[in-house]
Amino acid sequence: MDGKTWSTWSEGVSFGLENGMAVIPYALLKYYRKLNLSGSEAMLLIHLLSFRQVEGIEFPSLEELQVVTGRSISVLAGELQKLMKEGFISIDGDNDELRDIHYERYNFSGLYGKLGAYLATAVQENEQDKDKGAYATSAPRAAASGGGFGTPPISPSSLGDKEESRNLFSIFEKEFGRPLSPMECETISSWVDQDRYPEELILLALKESVFAGKVHFRYIDRILLEWARNRVKNAQDVKTYTQKFRNGGR
Repeated sequence: MDGKTWSTWSEGVSFGLENGMAVIPYALLKYYRKLNLSGSEAMLLIHLLSFRQVEGIEFPSLEELQVVTGRSISVLAGELQKLMKEGFISIDGDNDELRDIHYERYNFSGLYGKLGAYLATAVQENEQDKDKGAYATSAPRAAASGGGFGTPPISPSSLGDKEESRNLFSIFEKEFGRPLSPMECETISSWVDQDRYPEELILLALKESVFAGKVHFRYIDRILLEWARNRVKNAQDVKTYTQKFRNGGR
């Protein structure tokens, strides 16, 4: 840079720093799509955080948001309503008794909670993948040496099953036609880790819900509960139970 360019650049940086800096959660920038947020909705959240941190404005008006986003007031109002409806933000109200003023501010605990739940689920999935990878590499050695309680070598088909296991969340997203929410990911993890449903059974319940035209988690959970009560544990049990049900056996 020549002297003039360097001076202009440094003056610009100095001006920017004097205007303050906002601290934005990196997880929001990296994973907002995983939370089913659009780019404009994520940017709106960033602007709300920036107004609070830099300008001390905890409840910016629609007009103020319009100035920094360049978007219409009606669109901004719709996005704010969606963010509140889906629990990313809420509005807290309070009274300043000394000045007899009622004021409001945005509460971001919902956003932080959703980011935390997603990150916790991602860590759990990563640990499960590591455990499965360790089993896949150790089992063939045990079989070859005659150990491992007679564990047979892993066949290509069983490797395919394990790959499908790792893609359980992806299969659900494909059937739902959208990314899963953190709560939905937590539900699937609970089926596997707490309820101990075989993944084959979970996928069969998903298939049943698709056939019934009721592709939502509450319906799938009801199917799994009903199967558990009737000791349905695998594909053959599902087939037998379904035939019995359709023949009026219950």
